[in-house]
Amino acid sequence: MESYATALLYATPFFIGLVLIEVLYGQFVKNQKHNLMDTISSLSSGLTNVVKDSLGLGVILISYPFLLEHLALVEIKSTWLVWVVAFIALDFAGYWNHRLSHHINFFWNQHVIHHSSEEFNLACALRQPISNLLGYYALLLIPAALLGVPNTVIAVLAPIHLFAQFWYHTQHIGKMGWLEYVIVTPSQHRVHHAINQQYIDKNLGQIFCVWDRMFGTFQEELDEVPPQYGVLKPAHTWNPIVINFQHLWRLIQDAWRTNNYWDKFRIWFMPTGWRPKDVKDRYPVEIIEDVYHFKKYQPESSVALKGYSLFQLLVTTVLMLFMFYNYSEIGFRGLLLFGSFVFLGVYGYTTLMDRTSYAIWIELFRGIAGLALIYWTNDWFGINEYLPMGNYLVGLYFVTTIFGAVYFTYFEKTLATPDLVS
Repeated sequence: MESYATALLYATPFFIGLVLIEVLYGQFVKNQKHNLMDTISSLSSGLTNVVKDSLGLGVILISYPFLLEHLALVEIKSTWLVWVVAFIALDFAGYWNHRLSHHINFFWNQHVIHHSSEEFNLACALRQPISNLLGYYALLLIPAALLGVPNTVIAVLAPIHLFAQFWYHTQHIGKMGWLEYVIVTPSQHRVHHAINQQYIDKNLGQIFCVWDRMFGTFQEELDEVPPQYGVLKPAHTWNPIVINFQHLWRLIQDAWRTNNYWDKFRIWFMPTGWRPKDVKDRYPVEIIEDVYHFKKYQPESSVALKGYSLFQLLVTTVLMLFMFYNYSEIGFRGLLLFGSFVFLGVYGYTTLMDRTSYAIWIELFRGIAGLALIYWTNDWFGINEYLPMGNYLVGLYFVTTIFGAVYFTYFEKTLATPDLVS
């Protein structure tokens, strides 16, 4: 996990930098594809995901080394061929994992966060799950295990394969000629994120588009059908932690409410969106009918609140990067505590972005808990070793968040204002 944290220490600023370049480019060409609050929500989702993954939170049903030990029929020597085979195997597994996530109710919960943005830009690529707590991905790598692909090769290529899916989340690149027949392109992925009926559950490939063409899930972007983005059951929140578990909560409610015991069991494995008939009639859920005329989620936000939310995102990112930098010295228990402060922070300020009244209590609790920890340890997870009196700066941040929560909850009479980047 320490090596993964080190990789994230460098990858996080790189991806955020690319998002900033896209924002600036949108301003320059007067074709902005970012909404500030939506982008903050997307980047905040990315923070929760990388913290969760860096801590190794979750239950692994079966590991790839176990499959390799028991299933390998041959052994590929460490030449260029093994890297090619491994990458293709990873992409094949990725396609089917993606397809499962789109077609089975239970698995959709771990993927819905990625589709929840009603915008389409590089920031939404970072909307990654924290709800994928059940690790089954290795089962999809059985072909690689049968061929004897070494675990070290999979471990190196897996993050590269993931990071290579970032670039095509943009509207600023059109169709790419012959490459449209080889790799997943921005045009193809715009289709994938669209909620137009023609585009639903299409283009599930991750790097190569050959799987979609082979298994009948390919759809070209049509000029006469401009993609509209989001999910058909809109999230109506900027809070990425809430979005991660909205669908799961609806499944739990439906399973509890239905009178049919068979439905209580099968709801988890039915196609995405399926609901028991008796529950569907009694407890209707909002579904977008007209994808061209629905109202995007945009609660009232003053310039001050937008600036404060951006400040929260920046400081939370810096604190998280320090956590990765000092990963081994902090220790596992300390990392869990540090991670809890990051999660609470994201939950607090994104709830405040929603203008939800209880946000103040989350921010008050975290701020007071942070100040208490600094008082008792006279430090902040070893930050004073790298930055003299760094604990005072962190303490000042917590004081600011307390006053900010009070101000935006009780004093600011907000009016809707034009977005800073739209």
